[in-house]
This record gives sequence, C-alpha cells and structure tokens, in this order.
Amino acid sequence: DASPHGTASGGSSSSAADLPRLEAAATADDADTNATQLSRGTQPAAAAQVSTSVDTKEITTGVSGGRGAEGGGVGGGGEEKPVEVASWKLCVVGKRVEPADYIPCLDNVKAVKALKSIRHMEHRERHCPTEPRSRCLVPLPAGYRLPLPWPRSRDMIWYNNVPHPKLVEYKKDQNWVRKSGNYFVFPGGGTQFKAGVTRYIRFIEQIMPQIKWGTHARTVLDVGCGVASFGGYLLDRNVITMSIAPKDEHEAQIQFALERGIPAFLAVIGTQKLPFPDNSFDVIHCGKPLLELNRVLRPGGYYIWSATPVYRRGKRDEDDWNAMVTLTKSICWRTVVKSKDINRIGVVIYQKPTSNSCYTERKNNEPPLCSGSNGHSPWYTPLDSCLLLPALSKSGAGNSWPISWPERLNIRSSTSSENSSTWFSQENFDSDTKNWNGLISEVYSSEFAVNWSSIRNVMDMNAGFGGFAASLIDRPLWVMNVVPFDQPDTLPIIFNRGLIGVYHDWCESFNTYPRTYDLLHMSYLLQSLANRCDIIEIAAEIDRILRPGRWFVLQDNIGMIRKMDRVLRSLHYKTAIMRRQFLVARKSFWRPDSTGS
Repeated sequence: DASPHGTASGGSSSSAADLPRLEAAATADDADTNATQLSRGTQPAAAAQVSTSVDTKEITTGVSGGRGAEGGGVGGGGEEKPVEVASWKLCVVGKRVEPADYIPCLDNVKAVKALKSIRHMEHRERHCPTEPRSRCLVPLPAGYRLPLPWPRSRDMIWYNNVPHPKLVEYKKDQNWVRKSGNYFVFPGGGTQFKAGVTRYIRFIEQIMPQIKWGTHARTVLDVGCGVASFGGYLLDRNVITMSIAPKDEHEAQIQFALERGIPAFLAVIGTQKLPFPDNSFDVIHCGKPLLELNRVLRPGGYYIWSATPVYRRGKRDEDDWNAMVTLTKSICWRTVVKSKDINRIGVVIYQKPTSNSCYTERKNNEPPLCSGSNGHSPWYTPLDSCLLLPALSKSGAGNSWPISWPERLNIRSSTSSENSSTWFSQENFDSDTKNWNGLISEVYSSEFAVNWSSIRNVMDMNAGFGGFAASLIDRPLWVMNVVPFDQPDTLPIIFNRGLIGVYHDWCESFNTYPRTYDLLHMSYLLQSLANRCDIIEIAAEIDRILRPGRWFVLQDNIGMIRKMDRVLRSLHYKTAIMRRQFLVARKSFWRPDSTGS
C-alpha cells in the first residue's frame, strides 16, 4: 500500500507542454517490451528454451508450451502427463460490450436480460457465467502500450490504452479529464472540487483538524469516485483509498483510475453487501445507502458528504437535506462540522459512535438493531435492513481505534474477526510478518527477474495477514489484498494494519478491467482452487488482469507449479521455476488470431 514516506511526491500536474517529453521518457525496460510487441496472431520468434544455474538454484525459462529444459531436472521426478491445454481463442462478447474491456461477471448480457427487475441496480451487480466458465483471452486495444510510470501516470495516461472519450465531454465543466494529443490528462478536478482536489483535501483538514490525514485517518472508502483523483492525491498524505464505482454509463472511470496507478475497484451498492468486513474504513467519502456504509465504517470513523443539498437552497435540495438529517440521527451519527469553502461548496462531516448507548436510548427502534453477525464474510450476501452495533470489548468499553500510522502496520490490533470464529494469535501474526520480510528482502528482490521499478499496481491473491503487502510498504506501489471467501477471515486484521483489500472467489472473475495490474502474487492457494475449478480458467483470469510485459509470481508445491507453468507457456509467457517452490512468469503481448493460432 501507499508508502509512509510520501512515495507519491513528485507527481505534480504536468502541463500540455510536457507531453512530448513524457512520451520519450519511458523506462528502458518498458521501451524494450514495447519494441518487441507481438502483433495479434503472430507466434513468438523462437520456441527455444534455456536452462541455467544461479547459486545452485535451478532456473528454467522458456516461451513455448513444451517441456523443454524443465523436464525432470527441476522437479526431481521423471516424465509426467502434461496438462491438457485447449487452443486459446479470443473472447466472444455480447452486444454493447467492448471486447478489450470484457469482465465476465459484469458483462454477462444473457443473465442481465433475464433479470426480473433492475430497480435496485441489479444489472450492475455480479452475474457470473455458469459452466462452461470463461477460458478465452481478452484482446488488446489497438495501439496499446505499457502505462506511463508513477507518479507521472497520476496526471496523464496513454489515450489508446483506455480509448473512451465520453467523460471528457460529459464532465468538461468539472475538470475531471481532458484529451491532449496522445494522452488523457487529469487536472485534479471533481464534481465537488472543481478548483482542485488538493485544495479540497486541505479544506477538510482545516475544518476538522482531528482527522489528521495519514496518521489518525489512514484507510478511506470513496464511493462514486469519478476518476479517483481524491484517492490519488490523498496518497501524498500517506492515506490509502479504495475508490469504487459501478461499470455504468460513466464510461471507464475505474479503468481510468487503475491506469493512473490509483487503487480502485468496480462495485455497486444494489441488493448485496460490499465485499469488505464490518467496521473496516477510517473514513468514507460520499455515497449511499447509509446503512451499508455504516456497516463498513469503523466506530469513531468519519463520513464526509459533499453534495448540493449541503449548500444549495431549492426545494429538492432542502428535502434531501432534511431526509439526511433524519436518517443520520436515526443511526446515531453525530454532526461534527458543516462548512463552505471559498467557492461556496459545502461539506458536512459526521462521526459514527464508539459505544452502544445512543442506539439503546433511541425512542424509535428504526432502523431496527441487528441481532448479531451472521458469521459469514459478506460475499454474495444480501444487504442488511438493520443497524449493526459496534463490537464491545469484554470490559464493555467501546470499539478502540488503531494506533497511529505507520505504527499500526506492525500491530495485530484485532484478536479475531467479527465475521469468523477463527482466532489469530500474536505469535502467528509475528511469524507471518518475519517470514514475508525475509522472503521479500532475500528472495523476491534479489533473485527474481522482476523489474520492481516498473511495478505500481500489485495484487496479493491470497493475502493472509497482509504480510506480503506490509513488507513492500516502502516501495512506490500499492497492494490489493484479496482474502478468498473460503479461507480464514483475516481481512479485518489487514484493514486494522492500515492496508486495504476485498473478499473474492478465484473460480470467478475479479471486479476489475483487463490489464490493470503489474504484478499478481499467489501463495499456496492453487491446490484448493484446483479442487473447485479448472487451472485453465484460473490462468485465463490471471491473463485478463495482468498487463503485457508484467509478472505473475506463484508460490506453491512443485506439482502445482509444473501444472501452471505448462499452461502459462501455452500463453507464451516467459517462465522461471526457482527453489522448487516459486514460479515467476512474464506475460507477453501475444494474442491468438480468430482461428486460435
């Protein structure tokens, strides 16, 4: 996640005059990858494989689907039956779905047409294809090239990588994004901060100093985030923001955010809970409905609302404001401050209580109190119509706030998950932290053929306590920590550490656009996944999410590594097996033609 030492610094907005210089300033690694880009339907130039030895650790590399030098030398066994890999083909998508932007669980046109109602945004929710699951590949947009490096990417991206100009015209008066030559440029504006997001962030801290960006307030949820400039510029304050929005008529806003190198996730609050734990975010910025946002807001946390009902005086705005006053009182949120900036844009900030006294003293039990946690992670779980009480300690005291950032990163401030009966000891937590610190410094950084300077968006596909992300905290990158829904529920601990993440099932597609991550990391998850879904389906989803020229790192037993290695070679990845427990694979630009060749 965001570095505690301001790794986002130096990302000040670039003027149009800088654009030609930026185009020529790609890193040597990226320039080399772009120069050797393979056109669709073209096979790699060679299928030869090379085997070498470094410090007695056997490494094999290759670009073809054959066994080659890997043989039995790496695994120590003889010949084994290869994984059956079907010929790869490009995805066939429904009407009004852009093939290069295909997300199987969000672009299931057949399932959406069969919905009985879309009143509650059901058509924006997940509807994953049933058997057979997706085994196809997503094409590249014409003219695609590797993203600009961070922090330049915060202010500009290649137009051809996300060729969707609708927002330029639709939001032109709000300074969201504009097109300049081969680039989209992001001036830092927004619906409620047309004068600039930096001024808006500073204004919030001025009217409520106790928010203490980057020390007291570390994790933020930005709902209906636009192009995520609010979260992008909070990185300068050592704040990590999960920016969410649906895949809807606001074309590609989450894709813009991820292309910029800003944490973002496709989500809608329709009929199901968000895939986040109870009481997880320090701050929530905008969005509705409040009952679900109250669930994921940490007790003592702040809800920042900047919308026209706060500062305009018309009948509709006044009705909305009065309704907001009634609702926030009913859920016991306290109004901390209401103010206007120099542009007369209003902000109101509420605080969630830390004890149960207000809830039990309400004259009307509306909304009703929830009877308790259902014991399950919020994965495909219907929204609550009740109010979740803050958890109390055994002494009856209110829910305590984590210690200040960055100290909270290394403290296990939750002994158990609210959504799980599993208890996690300090000893397990400390052992996990020590293990990942050692692996990153001694193996991942020094032995893997990964260009860490080109990596910005990272995903840990089986995050555990978040130790992998915590060990990378001083690097200019961020990590999406994914806790599989059927694994021990450690996501509350991850949020308490000041990191971010989601629940997911890796037998289904992830809520992100294609080509949005520079490094995918999976540790000891593949065996359990292979019991429920085909390894080819898993590889297809990895390929969809990963950017060309970037890396997938697998830690597992040698049997699972061999199986995944063969599948990735059939996709023309360059692979290396190391220490009999790691597979490092680099994605190529290869795509099959219409015949699958």
